[in-house]
Amino acid sequence: MVNVETQGLRKSFGDTEVLKGIDLRVPEGSFAVLVGPSGCGKSTLLRLLAGLEQATEGTILFGGEDVTAYAPKDRDVAMVFQSYALYPHMTVRDNLAFGLKLRKTAADIIDARVTEAAAVLGLEPLLERFPRALSGGQRQRVAMGRAIVRRSKLFLFDEPLSNLDPALRTQVRVDIRKQHDRLGATSIYVTHDQVEAMTLADLLFVLSEGEVQQVGSPLEVYEDPANRFVAGFVGSPAMNFIDGCRVSADGAAVLVAERRLPLPPSEGREPSKLAGREVCVGVRPHDMSIVEASAHAIPFTPSILETLGPEVHAHGTFGAHEGVVAVSADLPLARGVMVHVRPTRLYLFDQATGATLR
Repeated sequence: MVNVETQGLRKSFGDTEVLKGIDLRVPEGSFAVLVGPSGCGKSTLLRLLAGLEQATEGTILFGGEDVTAYAPKDRDVAMVFQSYALYPHMTVRDNLAFGLKLRKTAADIIDARVTEAAAVLGLEPLLERFPRALSGGQRQRVAMGRAIVRRSKLFLFDEPLSNLDPALRTQVRVDIRKQHDRLGATSIYVTHDQVEAMTLADLLFVLSEGEVQQVGSPLEVYEDPANRFVAGFVGSPAMNFIDGCRVSADGAAVLVAERRLPLPPSEGREPSKLAGREVCVGVRPHDMSIVEASAHAIPFTPSILETLGPEVHAHGTFGAHEGVVAVSADLPLARGVMVHVRPTRLYLFDQATGATLR
């Protein structure tokens, strides 16, 4: 195990700055997930940690040791790629053993580690097959096994499930977390899939445009997003946003679609500072419910219904704004309904900066 830290890490490709001063702190033994949209710099950050790219500026520390200038082979890092990166001319057994052979590990140790990894990952019947004879999930398990046998102090995963079908992704995701817990290693995992991020992470780093927007446990980030970007990216279905709302003159309510929604007391929130302010209102689809006519409910017009077993995701409009309401499948949805928002689950964002108003 090793703790990982970066200080002011920057990376540019020509005139394009991809990473803009990343400060990362991952405690030893934890499972950290870097999540964000495509192009936010998360894979570049992982490649810098692995030594596959060199930083333009900044420092990388493993266990307090500066490894910024180290070659990949000197960092004791095991990496699992999206593309599997298996050697097609080698059997599964040889793929698992190859890294250890390069390190001139004793033959009996190689055999013991390959046998152990194959048993843990269910690869025993496949050891004499070639990659072309394996399914996508089996290939990914071989890639994981190749990392496991090295007994590295740090495991890096670069979107390893992107090429798998949904059912297999869930299965392999569980496998990855099981192996992390079993080995007690430090793991850093890159994904653009926020469901993967929420289910795997001990510690979540949300990135956007080369910068870390928020760090915390999955529940902390979900419950208390730092800004509108984080609120919209983390959570499924995504949070609804209603722009152009206004806080009442007394700061006790916000006007949404011509309806007055009460604002509950919040620690650190000063109603006088918000009074009369134009804001963006955010509310998660699961924090809304269909009700009879009410002074504190807002009108919703459904247009498309997605039935997901016991739950329906109703896509429609709140006045002029599009949004989604998650409701029980047995509730009738008329052409026009009223929706109640849980007051304690109502978020306010600065209309200009997107920062959360607490």
